[in-house]
Formats: sequence, structure tokens, C-alpha cells
Amino acid sequence: MSLDFFTLMTVMAANLFMISAALPLIMGRDVSRAARHVQASLLLQAVGWVAVMVSASVWDQALSTLFIACQAAAQWMLYRALEEWLGPRPLRRVLMALVVAAPLGYTLGFDVYAWRVGWANGLLTLILLIVARATLFPVRQAEGRWRALLLGCLLTSAFFTLSRGLLGAFTGDYPSFRTPHPVNLAAAVAVNISLVLGTVAVLVAWRYEAEQQLRLQAMTDGLTGLLNHRGYTAQGENLLAQAWRHRLPLTAMMLDVDHFKQINDRHGHHAGDRALQLFARLLAETCRNGDLIARLGGEEFGVLLMHNAAAAGVAFDRRLRSRLKDASAAELGFVLEYSAGMASLQPGESSLAALMARADAALYEAKATGRGRLTAAG
Repeated sequence: MSLDFFTLMTVMAANLFMISAALPLIMGRDVSRAARHVQASLLLQAVGWVAVMVSASVWDQALSTLFIACQAAAQWMLYRALEEWLGPRPLRRVLMALVVAAPLGYTLGFDVYAWRVGWANGLLTLILLIVARATLFPVRQAEGRWRALLLGCLLTSAFFTLSRGLLGAFTGDYPSFRTPHPVNLAAAVAVNISLVLGTVAVLVAWRYEAEQQLRLQAMTDGLTGLLNHRGYTAQGENLLAQAWRHRLPLTAMMLDVDHFKQINDRHGHHAGDRALQLFARLLAETCRNGDLIARLGGEEFGVLLMHNAAAAGVAFDRRLRSRLKDASAAELGFVLEYSAGMASLQPGESSLAALMARADAALYEAKATGRGRLTAAG
């Protein structure tokens, strides 16, 4: 059975369009920017392959230039998706320049076949290699498999793209994109396989992202954006274990916004929400990197000051009260105050619950003796 290049490309274009149509149905409407970029990447590839097949009959230069532009833009969209999933990726500006230069140089040198084939395929190879590089480092174990699969697909595409470029630029064996050369046929088969495996890879990445978002939502307070009680407990236990392992000081604080019910009664629940959001924001601004803050429930907040003894808790309280007094008067129209209890890690205290219970007892003492103050656990 002989392989027909045009048939292979037709099947691939049809598959791309079907996948492009199916992904929004699978992923739903409310998807991340990464998922949107993946959808755009597949659609651009589909449009590009249709354009290059039609170019055999009409508008050769315009449609084949559109093909190069779509392929380059599709890889840019995939790179953007990787940025969303994995954070900033290397060679971003170089990639942007190549995405623009590939179709531009192709159409300007269109009359010289060796130039346009060598230029387009050479730059597309570099684009594919940069996107392949973007799948690497740092690799977390949970992400390793889909990234390795996508890397393999991109490197395979880069190899065959470079091979076609070298054939067209330096030999007479590749006079047309549709030439049934063994390299061209092998490339068509490889691209079809890479399409399937690459789609699997991005679907796994999207699933992992969705799981991470659900996990984050389960650990995060919706109003303030801080950790909730569950997230605070999980991360706090890790900090406590680290403090014990390295014999570091650790101070816990419990904070309670004073007269919060009166705020809701006098100013409305919207003002109460704004007060909690302001308090959470100032907590985050006052803490250092490595400290842990959370909204534990209602108007109650928890703080773990890593590598700090009680003196640091007193200084933290002083800074927070000063900021809160000025900011609440300016943003809320009334002064917001709070009561706080503090406890430092003691020898033999290996439970976060025990440490927080002592801070909570100190908080109740602060509230019982007049509010608006910090009390340290005895």
C-alpha cells in the first residue's frame, strides 16, 4: 500500500479541525488562558494546513505565506500556554522575532525557491526548538510525563522540518511541498502521530492545571484570597516540622477584628467585607516572605512568624496597628482595630494545634481585658 502525501495532509487537517471544535466542548467555557492558547494553537495549525493544500491550485504565494504564518503563530500560542502552566520561559523575545520573520522572509524571497524553503523551514525549526526548550526545567514530578511527551512531539517535528528545509535549499530532490519524497512522506506520518500525542499531552496538562486550581480553591478563602483553615493547618505543620528540624524559633499569633458585628450593623455587610479585605491585605504587606497568614474563620486570622521569637511578634503587631489605623480611616471612613494573642514555640511542643491553642487563649485574654491590644501567652 502506497502512502499519498496529499491524503495524509487532508486527514491531518480534518483531525485538527475536529480537535479544535471538540476541545472547547471538553474543557467548557470557563477555562484558563493556557487552555485558550492551546485551542488557538490547534486552530491555527488547521487553517495553515488547509491554506497550503489549496495553494496548489490558486494564490500560491499568499496561501503558502499564510501557512508559514499560521504554523509560527501556533507555536507562539503553545509557548504562551507553557508560560501560563510553568511560569516565565526562556528566549521569549527571540521567539517573537522569529514568528514575525518567518512569513516575512518567506514572502519577500518567494521567487527564489531554495531561499524560501530554506528560510521558512530553518526558522520554523528554531521556533520548534525554542518551544521544546520551554517544556524543560524546572520539572516537577507530577508534570514530568506530559512535558516529556510534548517535548518528544516538538523535537520530532523540528527534525522533519529541518530535513525538508535542507532538501529544498541544497538539493533538487524536493522541488515542491507536495513532492512524494520519502522524507516528506515520513514527515507527514510523523506529524499525524505527533498531533495525536501532542493533544494527549496538552489535555493531561490542562487536567493537572484544573486539579491544581481545585486544590488551591480548597485551601484558599474566597473573600480575602488568604489561606483558609485547612490550608493554614497543612502548611503550618510543615513550618513547625522545619522549625524543629533546624532548631529555629517560631511564633504564632491569633488576631480578631474588634467589634466586627457592630461594623456590619452600622455600616452594612459590604463595609464588613471591605474591612476584612483591607485587614487581609495589610497582613500580607506587613509579613515577610516565609511567614504564613490565613483567615481562620469569620473575623479571625492566624499568623506564623517563621524564624522569629516573641520580640518579632511585638514588632509585627506595632507595624500592623500603625498601618491599619491610617488605612482604615482613609479607605473605610472609620478606624479598624483588633485584638491579638501570641505564643512562641516551646521545648517539647510538637503540635501546631497546641501552639495555636495557647495563642488563642492569649487572644481571649486580650479581648477580656479591653480589646485593641496584644497579649502574650504565659
